[in-house]
Parts: sequence; structure tokens; C-alpha cells
Amino acid sequence: MQIWKTSALALAATVGVTTLASAQEREQIRIVGSSTVYPFASYVVEEFGATTNFPTPVIESTGSGGGMRLFCEGVGVGTPDITNASRRMKPSEFDRCQENGVTEITEALIGSDGIVLAQSDENDPLALTREQILMAVAAQVPQDGEMVDNPYTNWNEIDSSLPDREIEILGPPTTSGTRDAFEELVMEETAEGAGFPAEYTDIRADGVYVDSGENDNLIVQRIQENTDAIGVFGYSFLVENEDTLDAATVDGVEPTTETISQEDYPVARSLWFYIKDAHEGVIPGIDQYVSLFMDDIMIGEDGLLIEEGLIPLPSAQSAEWRDRVDNRVDLQRSDLEG
Repeated sequence: MQIWKTSALALAATVGVTTLASAQEREQIRIVGSSTVYPFASYVVEEFGATTNFPTPVIESTGSGGGMRLFCEGVGVGTPDITNASRRMKPSEFDRCQENGVTEITEALIGSDGIVLAQSDENDPLALTREQILMAVAAQVPQDGEMVDNPYTNWNEIDSSLPDREIEILGPPTTSGTRDAFEELVMEETAEGAGFPAEYTDIRADGVYVDSGENDNLIVQRIQENTDAIGVFGYSFLVENEDTLDAATVDGVEPTTETISQEDYPVARSLWFYIKDAHEGVIPGIDQYVSLFMDDIMIGEDGLLIEEGLIPLPSAQSAEWRDRVDNRVDLQRSDLEG
């Protein structure tokens, strides 16, 4: 299906050209965004390049927040066509897109993923609760009715059942959707019941939590080199390195395909990508790339990306989202609220 929209003409005007043909300064699709979605999108990118007559798209791992900023900069060949995200677009990001002329956006839900806390498999198995994780990463903790700077340096100082081992957590930066989801699902969900202010998400900056950038493979490598460290990243990276890594249980639940898809694992989130509709018909191949990504051959229950660690949507939900994407249903701010 080739979709031509009047907004494509606006794109040509934006970049200062008079025809769609001259607007095609860029022949390759440009994709940015989430490091968690990156392995899945990269698989589709390579398949797309190998099986179609279009150039292989250029894909960058910029983090969900970084990708949204680039995507929402405006319409024109100097901006990305698609951004991946390991959490849904925020209303504030939608507003920025609208202000900058990115007024037609299609949202695609591709599946789900768990956030794991993984360690070297040379260690004994580790069982953590979300409250214990919060106590390890919070900038301040409650003591005697007051919030004080976090004094904990070893896990057994938080709970005697935990190992006598230095706390070192290698995690995503503030631009990452994994960081957003971690703060929401671990910290916000647990804070008030653990004596913290409601929705507390301040992460310590004293060297115990180490901002390790957008490349989750580097976190994996550092865990393998430092067996005391624990890494925070998407389930797919655990699947890729299951011969050397072991995931902690969280609230007694092991992260698996089944526990994540059934929403039993407490630290799970949805995975998305967003299409700049004005670029269709100007940048070649966007419609075909999107169709391939949304096809059952990629994200269906027996799709190729399932072997890469993607947790599939239920078939009825997947069909609903495929229909929305095929028909380029415009994203509304109301979709993102609540």
C-alpha cells in the first residue's frame, strides 16, 4: 500500500524545494530511538534491506527520550522518519511535535518486554523485592521518620537475607525509556508503601548507581567483567546472553516470556514505534518497512522477533494494532492521557 498525503507537500516546502522529486535528498529511511527496541528494529532493517529493492535503513540507538526529541524537531529530510520507544510517547512530547509541525503521527505497538536486573551467573541466585531495589537506588531513604542521604553500600545492609556484596548497579540514563519504566514500575509503585514520598523517583548520584549509557551490550560486558555488579536492561539482552547472565527474581517472579506476557512479572512494559506520516511518499520505502515490521512474520506469536526476545501481543490485540497502522490512524493527545 503506497500512501500519499497532502502533508508530504508540506515536507517539500519545509526543506525549501519545489517538487517531491527534488525533496528526495535522502534515499534511506532514518530510524532513531530506544536501545531496547533497537535489536528488534535492526532485525527488520536487515531483512528489509535484503528482501526489497530499497536501500537498507539507517538506524541509531539514541534512547527513547533522545529519539522523541529528534523525531519532534520538525518535518523535513534532516529529521528522522521513525522513532522507536520502550514506553509510550508522553503528552509533552506530543505537544512539542505539534508545535514543530509534526502534526500527523501514527503509533504502532509491537509487543512487550521485561526490565531485568541481571548479574554474572558466577554468583548465587538473587531474589529481590521492588522495595529492596528502591532502597538500593534511591538518593534518599526514610529513617526515623525523616528522609536522609542513602547510607547503604552493601546489599545485606538493606536486608540481612541479601548477600554481603557491594551495591553497584549499572543502569540506563535519563534519556532512556528503560529508565522511565524502571522509575515508574519499581520506584513509583513502591515508594509510598515503603515510607517514601508518593511517586518518589530520585536516583542516587554517589557512584552506586552508574549511568551506563544507551548501549545495553556495554552493560552486559561490564557485568561479565565485574561479578559484583548488577545491570538493568531489557529482557531481550538477557535472552541473548543467557549462557553468562542470571536474572534476579523480582517480588518472587522470574522474568520469562510467559510471566511477562501474562503480566505476572512486575517490571514489564510495552514497546512502540512512531511514524512521521508527512515523510511517506517523500522518503522511499517507509510504508513497506512499516508493513514488514507489523507483519505476523515478524511480531506474530511465531514471528521471527520472538526468537530475538520480543514478547508478542495476544493475536486479537496484534490484529487491532496492525489495522490501526495500515489505516494510518492519527495519534491524538487524548490517546496518551490517563
